[in-house]
Amino acid sequence: MVNCEVGWRFTIHNLPFTTRRSIPSEPTVNILSPETIRQHLEQTRGLVDGELDRILPPAEEYPPSIHKAMRYSVFAGGKRLRPTLCLEAGRLFTGDEKILLRVGSALELIHTYSLIHDDLPALDNDDLRRGKPTSHVVFGEATAILAGDALLTLAFETIAGAGDGASDRTLRVIHELAHAIGTIRGMVGGQVVDLETTNSSGDSARLEYIHSAKTGAFMRAALRSGAILTPADQDDLARVTAYGEKIGLAFQIADDLLDVEGSQAELGKTIGKDEQQHKATYPALHGIEASKRIASRLVEEACAALEPYGARAQVLQGIAHYIVDRRQ
Repeated sequence: MVNCEVGWRFTIHNLPFTTRRSIPSEPTVNILSPETIRQHLEQTRGLVDGELDRILPPAEEYPPSIHKAMRYSVFAGGKRLRPTLCLEAGRLFTGDEKILLRVGSALELIHTYSLIHDDLPALDNDDLRRGKPTSHVVFGEATAILAGDALLTLAFETIAGAGDGASDRTLRVIHELAHAIGTIRGMVGGQVVDLETTNSSGDSARLEYIHSAKTGAFMRAALRSGAILTPADQDDLARVTAYGEKIGLAFQIADDLLDVEGSQAELGKTIGKDEQQHKATYPALHGIEASKRIASRLVEEACAALEPYGARAQVLQGIAHYIVDRRQ
């Protein structure tokens, strides 16, 4: 039988992508280019930044010192990846865009809180974040701590007020996020084990725990939150969860690799600190090439989890590939 290929272009969420289909023996394969994903992230960042500006108190609101510190870190840059994941998971199941944007933007407040605290002298002791001096360098350690606390508190206040008649779903999202940033396989727990593993090579199981808890749990929660805010059923939620767990770990492996192979100009933060602090990382434990293979396998498994949704999942699948191919 002759294997003929046809190609055409169409749009999903206003994004062009190319479909190549082999007739009749092969399934449809859709490809979103890295540039298309980059443009989509940039477009979503504009929406999220506008929402964040509406959520955050004005810089001069009394007391201005704390509000300036909050805004400084939130608007210091960033890809707005977690809000995008929340939005795209919700769009997969036709969620309310207004609610998804509100909740997704609140996730960025939580993420920024975690960065402020992560940079503190007692933790990673970093002076540079997103190419700018870190919060404690600019505002002092005490104000930086309080700015992080305030962003976390404001995030939950924002989510609690975003329900618009869907209070049961909103409550589930609050529970989901509180667990993801807590101590049991969550962000705080991952940070604790990371600190305890400093100056130790660790082992594969502990390293996977650190990455899955410190970074992966919140990414998974961002996706699950988007899905929870929609009519998605348990099977849908299980697929989104599987995707989130895979890309969360892949993202942190990519971060480990960038700390070895990236540059300060590209990343906007200090490079080589993992090795200097003798932290457990995938390159240190498995080597660079093996780490790249592990990350690539995780991305393929993440994309496979969303295959039942066909073209509707192409943005999320494209983001998965972008995560391991990025240079920042």
